[in-house]
Formats: sequence, C-alpha cells, structure tokens
Amino acid sequence: MTDALSRLAGLEGVASAMAATRDGIDALLRDRGLRRTSPDETAESLLRGAHASAVLEGSDSTLDAIRADGGGPMAQAAVRVSTELLSLVPTVKTSPLQAFARLHTLAGKGVVDDADLGRPRDAASAARLRDLAATLSAPTEAPALVVAAVAHADIATAGPFVSHNGLVARAVERLLLVARGVDPTSLTVPEAGHLALRREYESNLRGYATGGASGVHAWLLYAAEAFAKGAESSPLR
Repeated sequence: MTDALSRLAGLEGVASAMAATRDGIDALLRDRGLRRTSPDETAESLLRGAHASAVLEGSDSTLDAIRADGGGPMAQAAVRVSTELLSLVPTVKTSPLQAFARLHTLAGKGVVDDADLGRPRDAASAARLRDLAATLSAPTEAPALVVAAVAHADIATAGPFVSHNGLVARAVERLLLVARGVDPTSLTVPEAGHLALRREYESNLRGYATGGASGVHAWLLYAAEAFAKGAESSPLR
C-alpha cells in the first residue's frame, strides 16, 4: 500500500520544517517537564484553543468573556468540543470516523437538527471522511505533525458536515497531536498559532483546496510555522 502521507512529507522543505518545529515543541515540553505540570495548565491550553478556534469561525467573544459566561454561541460550541476532546484520544486511534462524528455532535448540539449531528451532509462528504479515516488508520512513516496538518486541511476544505467544519477540523488536528505523541498532555495551542497567522491560514487553506500539489505543499510549510506559533501560545510560556 502506498504511504501517501510519507510522500507528502517528502516534498521539498517539509521534513526539515516539521523537524525544526517538533524540536521546539519537544524542548518546551521537556524543559517544563523537569517540574510537574498540572491539569489546570492543560485546561488553560484547551480554553485558549477553544477561544482561538471560535474566533477563526467568526466569534467575537473575548477570552475573558468565555471565562466569565461562556461567550456567544460559537464560543460555547468550541468550549463543548474542548471539554470532551481528550476523552476521544483512544477513539481517534481506533475509529477516526467515530471521533469525527462525536466532535461535530458536540459542536452542533442545540444549533443544528439532531438528525444532522455527526452525519456527513451528502454521499460525497461521507466518502471524503471515509478516505481520510482510512489514511489515518494506515501505517505511515510520516511525521505526526504532517498527519495532523493534512487531517485538519482535509476536513476544513471538504466541509463534510452541515456546520462547524472549522471547529471540527482544528479539534481533529489537536487530537492527533495528542494521540500521536507530539503533545501528550495537550499543552501547546495550535489553534492560537493559526489565529496569529490568520491571513496565511485562510489563504493556504484555499490553496490546499484548489491549488493541486503546490497548494498542499504550501499548506504543509505553513503548518510547520503555525505549530511553532502554537507552542509559543502555551500556558507553559
């Protein structure tokens, strides 16, 4: 079987960019690991990520507002996702489709019809999700950062659910960083990395969707930078 993710990791500059980013993440976690980190720091990282992801999806709720009262509807959706996210680590390892469905159910609860929660919006969307799940379930030599970046972009650009696709895509990315050992206690904030680079984030997602191989290549190079920014946003800093 062809290892498609490894082929993408072999594009010019991708492996070195991802390796440099991973080294920075490892250094952050290793240095702080010399003294015990707390569940409160993980909770803070997840909350910062929920805020950033909601803003990328159009929310105007501030982080302080989310702390105080949950913020607006999109912020509340992002917080619902973040609250259950880490419990889905075993699921994404064994049944990615089930994890995708649960994330959308959490995001869309009370917003979309119950019949649409966790369900692809059409046959083409269902096929796209099955293909992604198969890719994630197949053995690969690709770096985990590449795996997470591809899953994020695939869901964000395919828009397989009737709503909240960006929230789901960014949650899948963070979930894979945990599940594949990059950030086991979820202390970096990849969503904040994307928000800090919002213009580049949005343009590179458009390139991933329409730019063919060059668009995918550009997305992966961008993602390495965004993951590094996400580490800078960690509550460990």
